[in-house]
Amino acid sequence: MSIKWVLILSGFIIGAIALLLGINGNPPNMGICVACFIRDSSGSMGLHHTETVQYLRPEIFGFILGSFIAALIFKEFQSKAGSAPIIRFTLGFLMMVGCLVFLGCPLRMVLRIGAGDLNAVIGLIGLIIGIAIGSLFVKKGFSLPRNYSQSPIEGFILPTICIFLFALFLWKSDIFNASVKGPGSSHAPVWMSIIAGLIIGFIIQRTRFCFIGMAKHVFLSRNYNMALGVIALTLVVFMGNLYLGKFNFSFENQPIAHSDGLWNFLSMTLVGLCGVLITGCPLRQLANAGQGNSDAAISVMGMLVGAAFAHNFNYASSPTGVTDNGKLVIIIGLLFAVIVATIYTLNISKANNNGTRKNDA
Repeated sequence: MSIKWVLILSGFIIGAIALLLGINGNPPNMGICVACFIRDSSGSMGLHHTETVQYLRPEIFGFILGSFIAALIFKEFQSKAGSAPIIRFTLGFLMMVGCLVFLGCPLRMVLRIGAGDLNAVIGLIGLIIGIAIGSLFVKKGFSLPRNYSQSPIEGFILPTICIFLFALFLWKSDIFNASVKGPGSSHAPVWMSIIAGLIIGFIIQRTRFCFIGMAKHVFLSRNYNMALGVIALTLVVFMGNLYLGKFNFSFENQPIAHSDGLWNFLSMTLVGLCGVLITGCPLRQLANAGQGNSDAAISVMGMLVGAAFAHNFNYASSPTGVTDNGKLVIIIGLLFAVIVATIYTLNISKANNNGTRKNDA
């Protein structure tokens, strides 16, 4: 089977799983949302105290462990680290803030589009603009420093933590915070959530499926294979919502969403730009971390802390709208991301020029 059809099939499977999770208890238009699930999990561990968004989401463990298993089976597990960890942590933090101002990661954005949410279309435009800006820097030579091979134990740490936390959750779930109302109280059965996460993590590791990578491939190499996969995912969700009577083609009355177009646009612009700079959307970061990439694990830690800060310091939006703190952090985040991209692009250009002079000499 060609890579094009593998990606189309992968899109169908991920979309079908998202629909299944939504039908069986996950929040509306949020069968899967990596950002929201990390936020809920951070609350369950006491990192924030917003009582409506606290639940240790098994899907998160599944994404990491599914990728981990696939990498071991296909001998692609490689323990690597050392590429600008503080920059990656900060960009992961900002990517999470962008998601929580928008109220969803790129995957949830696609799920919202498939349910008729026009606010998510505005977010999609912003995401594409952010990816386009990041791709321009990549064309000019942007690159974070290279990483280096590490002891295998470095790559095993995050999967081991996931196994420990999930086992603890099964054995003694009452030690974790759990919402009794709001999105955190809506969840599919644990067994269904973990199996769904494992399947998706396995798929992401094998196919490199990524919502930010999709647009990046289009901009940089005119490769549309992954875009076909995302279209397939969207179509599955669209048809499922039509069948279930949950399709609502409107800006208004959308579940767990707001209709502030400017900040839907700018927040996802930030997500797209940060995703290009650290090479992947939130879901792809989890999968990369599962296959031994400690740089991706650092970005995941940034997302976890970013989720906690978003609620502790009132950055996160709600269905009533965007907070002033959220607006401020989005602007700061965009400036920071552009500065980082500019500095590392200039550094590469300077290094190339110095190399040219030495060769000429």
